[in-house]
Amino acid sequence: MNEPNSLPSVPLADSIDRGIQKIGHMIAWVYVALVLVIITQVILRKGFSSGLIVLEELEWHLYALGVMFGLSYAQTTNSHIRVDLFYSSFRSRTKHVIEILGILLLVLPFISVIFIHSLDFVADSYRIDEHSESPSGLPYRWLIKSAIPASMLLLGVAVLSRLYRDTVLLFKGDNA
Repeated sequence: MNEPNSLPSVPLADSIDRGIQKIGHMIAWVYVALVLVIITQVILRKGFSSGLIVLEELEWHLYALGVMFGLSYAQTTNSHIRVDLFYSSFRSRTKHVIEILGILLLVLPFISVIFIHSLDFVADSYRIDEHSESPSGLPYRWLIKSAIPASMLLLGVAVLSRLYRDTVLLFKGDNA
């Protein structure tokens, strides 16, 4: 990990992060599909004055997949948004404490709430065989809704990896 946002090496956390990053690289292909769907929709609308509802809904679904699963990728590459007014001037030990407290008090509770409540959300959608309200829309709405718990689970693993990394580095005395 020699990227600008890379974190000090901790072998177990590095392995977990690499696995999540591989998943992120596979999920990133939805953006290629998204661009193709958008181009097709624009050609249909502007060239033939006839867009398709199914393509419009597919755009939303593909974008949602990219964003939801991109969260865990951003966590593992330390490329998420951070308010860095004071943080950059803190000592390494202080940064690790802030990360650990932020994960334990803010991030994990948030992920847990979203994950737990999304399970019923998906189950209800599956139970009633929810589909688009548009007659020509996409079926199986539960399928896109299932991205919520799946992506929160992956984000939870990424955050636990970060928690482990910061805990190891805190007690190791990393002062870089």
